Amino acid sequence: MSKKKCIGKASSSAGGWGALKSVGQSLMGSGKPVKGAITLLNLNQADGFDCPGCAWGDPEHGSSFEFCENGVKAVSWEATSSRVGPEFFAEHPVSELKTWTDYDLERQGRLTHPMRYNHDTDRYEEVSWQQAFDGIAAELNKLDDPNKAEFYTSGRASNEAAFLYQMFVRLYGTNNFPDCSNMCHEASGVALTESIGIGKGTVLLEDFEKCDLIYCVGQNPGTNHPRMLATLREAVDRGARVCVFNTLKEKGLHRFTDPQDKLEMIRGGSAPTSTDYYRPRLGGDMAVFRGMSKVVLDAEDKAQAEGKPSVLDLDFIAEHTHDFEQYCDLVRATSWDQIIEQSGLTKEEITETAEMYLAADKVITTWAMGITQHLHSVQMIQEIVNFMLLKGNIGREGAGLCPVRGHSNVQGDRTVGINEKAPKPLIDALEKELGVEIPRERGHNVAEAIGAMLQGSAKAFIALGGNFARAVPDSSLVAEAFTKMDLTVNIATKLNHGHLMTGKVSYVLPCLGRTEIDANSKGERQMITVEDSMSMVHGSAGINVPASKELRSEVRIIAGIAKATLGSDVVNWDELSENNDLIRDMIARVLPIYGEFNKNVRRPRGFWLRNSASCREWNTPTKLANFGISELRSQTEWQSVQGQERTFVLQTFRSHDQYNTTIYGMDDRYRGVYGVRNVVFINKDDVEEIGFKDGDLVDVVGTYDDGHHRECKGFRIVSYDIPRGCIAGYYPEMNELVPHHTVGEKSFTPTSKSVVVRLDAHKQ
Repeated sequence: MSKKKCIGKASSSAGGWGALKSVGQSLMGSGKPVKGAITLLNLNQADGFDCPGCAWGDPEHGSSFEFCENGVKAVSWEATSSRVGPEFFAEHPVSELKTWTDYDLERQGRLTHPMRYNHDTDRYEEVSWQQAFDGIAAELNKLDDPNKAEFYTSGRASNEAAFLYQMFVRLYGTNNFPDCSNMCHEASGVALTESIGIGKGTVLLEDFEKCDLIYCVGQNPGTNHPRMLATLREAVDRGARVCVFNTLKEKGLHRFTDPQDKLEMIRGGSAPTSTDYYRPRLGGDMAVFRGMSKVVLDAEDKAQAEGKPSVLDLDFIAEHTHDFEQYCDLVRATSWDQIIEQSGLTKEEITETAEMYLAADKVITTWAMGITQHLHSVQMIQEIVNFMLLKGNIGREGAGLCPVRGHSNVQGDRTVGINEKAPKPLIDALEKELGVEIPRERGHNVAEAIGAMLQGSAKAFIALGGNFARAVPDSSLVAEAFTKMDLTVNIATKLNHGHLMTGKVSYVLPCLGRTEIDANSKGERQMITVEDSMSMVHGSAGINVPASKELRSEVRIIAGIAKATLGSDVVNWDELSENNDLIRDMIARVLPIYGEFNKNVRRPRGFWLRNSASCREWNTPTKLANFGISELRSQTEWQSVQGQERTFVLQTFRSHDQYNTTIYGMDDRYRGVYGVRNVVFINKDDVEEIGFKDGDLVDVVGTYDDGHHRECKGFRIVSYDIPRGCIAGYYPEMNELVPHHTVGEKSFTPTSKSVVVRLDAHKQ
């Protein structure tokens, strides 16, 4: 293998000089390294700045920019001096651009002008904003049914843009809101709503400073939300236990070198981010927590028999929960043999993890997509809730539930109304605000939108950010479906493959980035807001001169499309597009939880959206926190492939130099992979058993008998510390192997962490 494409030594810890070097390369690659550095140093202003890198809380928001490798890359990637304007598209036909990698497309720079695709020339060509708005409106108004249009939202959208978007779409006549949350944390929302009455986590960032034990489950903070590493490290430093359940050994969950600690950097030191590490099989986490509950209930039985104090919080259980006895019966009826087989852990290991819980007073459990992208994710999360209810670890200081979101405002978008299920209170309030009827029937989520596109019933697709076509399962099927659409519209900062899957009429509309100044026609600067994983809402205002004079904010673009499509009889779109304060006033009238929105968000660090469950108010049908009553699965995917030759369960995940579908670079230094992305991580004993060796090329083939052949050809084997029978690889490259119709029960989330595949010798 060449030096540029090799499997080499992985970093010894997360952060450190590797992070600084990677950041330096990112700044240099942005085209204006000085500008990028100045941007980072000056993100210190009254309105604050929201880092677009992730949704983890920022303890210093509004007063400083906390160093984070992901954040620096996201900011510098946006602040590049490279441009993708009309001249670029005149030089490069779409058919050529389709052959480029995701990385090469985005590294060309910022989109600068509204563009419309010309089928005759196979090129995007410049149009005026009004021509774009009128053209989009004409296509939308041609449809004989508003439900034939799909309106996608990425978590990069602000609260103001998302609220305006959902209002426009509902006035247009549909609740079709396929949203990025459908592909990541939808299972968390469904499970938590059923169990505790709200689809959000219950902790604040300050709770991590007061807990005794953190369970970190199915997540890789070092790559996905690096600011969390400092939180974990601080917890370990003060004596808390941090117990990790993660299928792969990940550097960030072992040790972290703080790039802001000068002495540590000089000495080459690092500090642990966890105290205990366990590697369950893919899909086995529910069995782990069922086993831990079994240990806890056995300890309770023993305490009762010996006349000792209860180990459970019986007062909390009696006052605040429902179905406790039924859950106890279920746990006791679950055999240790089933728990051990599914989890991949021994009884002794599970007992160790449960004894930590018995010894701790205040416990937090965090999780991410390693938990949410399975068939049984909702049940898995409810089992976590069950376990936490046993000792009353919800709704008190230093304890609670923390689903860790990805994109910076994926949670906020849902709060302000991006929801295909059309909540009744929201629709009632919108009708009162606007004085017109709003559709109430359920719309499409991502899985249903894909189905409608493949069936040909969806005719128009508008994307508020993101790279839908590459983020979703069954990439090639979806790409083909896009070419049959009457209308595709992408609102974006950079070019991606989704823009090249053109329908009969296609537009790319360039928007302002988070780092750029957003000023109205009078020159008055506008602020947007976002909500992080801890339900903190804060403001964000950029400082950079926009990449092009033609750029418009997401708010102005949505308002322009809405006005052209619907007119201004019901909503004065021009007025709202000029003043984000007016949008926030409207949000507060429709959603009273925001209170005096404009006043609240201008406080240091913003404000907290009151969380009913954290106040021990349970907005469930029983008005109590519900124990979830679900049997363990008869078989996980891992169990189903045992004995089948060269057959494995695949999980897709990010490389370290990546954020969602955005590829910043070709290295994954935490896993020792450099210059190449087409790799498959596999246990070394499995490599030997199937007759391959490190570096061999294999074809990864889907095994689903649904008439569609799925295959990723020429992927390089990398031996890695992962349980036998489980393999892993990067998305979006491996999304081709994820069937769009195989989704989580109740959640419709893609099962990207439990894909059954076969490894064949590579055929040219």
